[in-house]
Amino acid sequence: MNDAAQAEAKTSEGADQATTKTANGAEQPGAKPPATRARPKARRSALIALAVVVVVGLGVWTLKATVFAQPSESTDDAYVGGDVVAITSREPGIIVALHADNTQSVRRGQPLLDLDASTADANLAAAEADLGRAVREVRSRFAQVDETQAQIVKSSVDLARAQDDLVRRQGAAKDGAVSGEEVDHAREAVRTATAAETLARSQHAEAEAAVQGTDIKSNPNVLAAIAAVRRAAIVRNHMHLTAPQDGVIAQRTVQLGQQVTPGAPLMAVVPLRRVWVDANFRETQLADLRVGQPVTLKSDAYGDHAVFHGKVLGLAPGSGNAFALLPPQNASGNWIKIVQRLPVRIGLDPSELDRHPLQIGLSVTARVDTRDRSGPFVARPAPTAPFESEANQDAGPEVEAQIARIIAQNSGRSSL
Repeated sequence: MNDAAQAEAKTSEGADQATTKTANGAEQPGAKPPATRARPKARRSALIALAVVVVVGLGVWTLKATVFAQPSESTDDAYVGGDVVAITSREPGIIVALHADNTQSVRRGQPLLDLDASTADANLAAAEADLGRAVREVRSRFAQVDETQAQIVKSSVDLARAQDDLVRRQGAAKDGAVSGEEVDHAREAVRTATAAETLARSQHAEAEAAVQGTDIKSNPNVLAAIAAVRRAAIVRNHMHLTAPQDGVIAQRTVQLGQQVTPGAPLMAVVPLRRVWVDANFRETQLADLRVGQPVTLKSDAYGDHAVFHGKVLGLAPGSGNAFALLPPQNASGNWIKIVQRLPVRIGLDPSELDRHPLQIGLSVTARVDTRDRSGPFVARPAPTAPFESEANQDAGPEVEAQIARIIAQNSGRSSL
C-alpha cells in the first residue's frame, strides 16, 4: 500500500512539472504559472491613453470651431415656402371634364378642367349675328347719305322751277293775263319747294353725321357689336381652364357634374421650381446677416444626401409676433423678455430643385455664410410684374379672324 501511494505522488508531481514552461517555450520543471496582478495595471494604462486622446481631440475640435471656423449663422427653425396658385372659375357652370388630379405635374397652358359651354356658345352666336346686323345697318346709313344728297339736288331743281314760274306769273299778272289767284298759287309753290329743299338738307346732315369720319369697321355701332363678340368669346374661353404656371396639382375639391360659382376655389397649382425657405433667425443673430449672402441648406427629407445652395433674398420688416393675429401686449401686466425671431427669405437654385424637389412646409436647416457683409439690410425694389399669366387673357386670334370675316361678308366685300 505505501509503495503504491508513493508511486502515485511521484506521477502527479511529474505532471505538474511537465505543464510548466519558461518564457521562451522551454519547460521548467517545478515552476508555477505567472501571477494575474499585472492585468489591472495594463487596463489603467489603456484608459488613461484613451482619455488623453479624447481630450486632445476635443481640444482640437474646439480650437478649430472657435479660431479657424468661418463666421456663419445657422438655424433649424426653417421651412420651405412657395406660391399656391388658386384655380377658380370666372363664370358659373357645371364641370363636364377633369384633366388633372392631385400630385400630377402640369405645364403652363395645359388643360385642367372644362365647364359646360352650351350657353356660352349660344351667346357667342347671338353676338356674331348682332355684329352682322350692325354692319348692314351702317351700310344702309352710308347709302342714306347718297340718297339724301340726291334729294337735295331734286328739291333744289323743284325750287328753281317754282321760282321761275312765280316770276313769269307775276309778269303776266301786270299785263292782266294771269289772275292774282294764280300768282298766289305760284308763290305757295315756291314756299313748298323751299321747305322741301330745307328738309332734304337736314336729312342729309343727319345721315352724314351717323357715318362721318368713319368707315364700316370703325363705326361706333360696329365697334360696340365687335366688343360684344369679344366679350362672348372671352366668356366662352372661361369654360376651358388651363394651368397658369408649371407646377403640381394640389387641393382638388371639385367633381364631375358639380355646379361651381365664380370665385370658388377648384384646385391649386404649386410651382415647385419656384419655392424658397423662410428661416427664422433669433434677433441676436441678425447683426451680420446681409442680402445676397450664400446659404447652405439641408432638408430633413433628404438628410445628408442632398445639400442645397441659395442666397439671402431679404429680411422681413417685422418679427413673427408683430404680424400675429393676436400680437403680445407687453405694456400690460407682468413682462418677461423673450428673444424674438425674424423671418429671413432664402432663394434656392432651380436646378437643384429639379434633382431633389422640396415640397412646401418641409423642415430644413440653414447656415448663412456671413463673411461678406457688404450687402444691404433691405432687399432691392420689387419688379413691376414678378408673376403673370397669359391664360385666358383675351378672345384670341381665331375670334379676331372671325370678326373680320363677319364684317367683310356683311359689307358686300370679300375682304377688308
